Amino acid sequence: MAVFELSVNGERRSTDVPPDMPLLWVLRDHLGLTGTKYSCGIAFCGTCVVLVDGEPVRSCVVTVESVGDGNITTIEGLSETGDHPLQRAWIEDQVPQCGYCHPGQLLQAAALLERNPHPTDEEIDEYMAGVLCRCGVYQRIKRVIRKVEKEGIR
Repeated sequence: MAVFELSVNGERRSTDVPPDMPLLWVLRDHLGLTGTKYSCGIAFCGTCVVLVDGEPVRSCVVTVESVGDGNITTIEGLSETGDHPLQRAWIEDQVPQCGYCHPGQLLQAAALLERNPHPTDEEIDEYMAGVLCRCGVYQRIKRVIRKVEKEGIR
């Protein structure tokens, strides 16, 4: 066990866990941030995406030790009140069906728009392809990304 001082959603958090523990389990089981979901456990589906220094990472395979001093953003930290432009558009346009993958989808989309404020359709498809949706709402997700991109707010 080791004590890790993490920056999570803009707040310093301390936790005593094994260094090789996946970040997903630190967030969910030790810090109580259950918005990040577990699905495949092998970094294939993207359901567990969180941002580390603004970059999407698969928290099911990234160890807490490897995060170091990185700034971690979970779905809970995207917006304190759930009113991030992507979250608002997600609800307004009724994107979710089951909703299980959506924390990962939202964080992936936020990173895309931060990195590339005016992506092409092909760039959206490529960047979002790594986060799988069993319900197949990919067109809705693309529509919302386009909506937020056109409004020019992130």
